[in-house]
Amino acid sequence: MATINVYTESTPNPSTMKFLVNKLLINGSVDFPNKEAAQDSPFALELFKFNFVNGVFFASNFVTITKTEDAEWEDIEALLKDFVKGAVESELAVKTVHHDTEVNFEGTETEVKIQQVLHDYVRPAVEQDGGAIHYKSFNEGVVTVELKGSCSGCPSSTITLKAGIEGLLKRMVPEVTEVVAEAM
Repeated sequence: MATINVYTESTPNPSTMKFLVNKLLINGSVDFPNKEAAQDSPFALELFKFNFVNGVFFASNFVTITKTEDAEWEDIEALLKDFVKGAVESELAVKTVHHDTEVNFEGTETEVKIQQVLHDYVRPAVEQDGGAIHYKSFNEGVVTVELKGSCSGCPSSTITLKAGIEGLLKRMVPEVTEVVAEAM
């Protein structure tokens, strides 16, 4: 078995930290905003046993952990790093997720264009920051998305959404007039 290495990256959200490993954890992504949502994930349930863990998000080779307000990263980062390493080494299940390897977009021609832009341009950048973005709907020029992982509740997510994502979509899909995030 190869040695599992874990390293951390801060995210734009000061309450979340990204724990990256040198192994694929999951194809796609899965968000556990609370312990109740994590019932199908042994890995997330174990993380929620720490009283300072407030949310868990998995994507490809990382887990983004949201801490409680009273916890300080300098006090818990090493402990979480060791836990993630042990969990990955013991192959603790993230969750059984079935994803098609081929991405299928649905809807009108405009909706398909929007989903393609979000998938090709926005998703990789958002994943770099430990989060995920999901297309919800398009109605009368307004695109509604859902932000997960470190993006959920991040102070800079509104700026990213308006200045970055909305600007990109308006340029690439002229029918778009606004982008809004659905409340979680």
